[in-house]
Amino acid sequence: MAAEKSDSILLVHDVNKTYAGGFQALKNINLEIKRGEIFALLGPNGAGKTTLISIICGLVSATSGIIIADGFNTVRDYRAARAIIGLVPQELHTDSFESVWATVKFSRGLFGKAPHPAYLEKVLRDLSLWDRRNVKIKELSGGMKRRLLIAKALAHEPRILFLDEPSAGVDVELRHAMWRMVRELRAQGTTIILTTHYIDEAEDMADRIGIISKGELIIVEDKEVLMRKLGKKQLILTLRQPLASIPAGLGSWSLTLADDGQSLVYSFDTQEEETGIAELLRTLSDHSIEFKDLRSSESSLEDIFVNLIHQSRGNAS
Repeated sequence: MAAEKSDSILLVHDVNKTYAGGFQALKNINLEIKRGEIFALLGPNGAGKTTLISIICGLVSATSGIIIADGFNTVRDYRAARAIIGLVPQELHTDSFESVWATVKFSRGLFGKAPHPAYLEKVLRDLSLWDRRNVKIKELSGGMKRRLLIAKALAHEPRILFLDEPSAGVDVELRHAMWRMVRELRAQGTTIILTTHYIDEAEDMADRIGIISKGELIIVEDKEVLMRKLGKKQLILTLRQPLASIPAGLGSWSLTLADDGQSLVYSFDTQEEETGIAELLRTLSDHSIEFKDLRSSESSLEDIFVNLIHQSRGNAS
């Protein structure tokens, strides 16, 4: 039986996966997904993202650990748990000789759902597939096949939707349409867990971010908190007169000098007080260093991701 509803819709507790030969793909994964959020799971190729999703969806068995999906144990209550999960896999697996309509209708019936033509029509229209509903899958383009996988995953109205690299092979226009649909699903109460190599998409879409490297979750954090805690800002000052080197009196500041000596770059944490900039400018004035222009830049999620992955690899070596 399902447990009482809570703010968490998915609980992953101490999940490990070791394959024959001793390769450990997942190491003590603990993760809590909040009801109605968009959660982005990021990591390099081979980090364990697809393995974790496959275990949650019941496609691969964990070596150890427990997963609870909306109150259902995914092993003991497999059918009930699987019925509330939709999966858009990374690989294109479809019956080439079926029609679009037949395959989404079959996907709905597979989970014991009563026929609902109006709902399936809406899904196909939202994914720009309605006009192709009677076309055989083998005649679809790669992008249309990708959208069809999403339609199949949504056919039984899941409460939790996994999107494993959903925009791979999809053109920019359709990618934007897809993300609009994801936001609409979230607004309707569907919980979304996505993986993507387009980190700008995760930065734009996700409420929370998890980063996995070498089978270990190295961080799980609210996106805004992550950007604030680990992000860096830079102030770039274009100088009136070039410098040969940074004066000794400025050694306590995080300054770098451009190769041509024409600009100084001040790097600081996003948590640092902006008053530090005013103090720096006063210090530069005391050293008779004048600037004619200044501009600022801030770390993207991709910058933070690359730094964290680099650190995790360094710690592992």
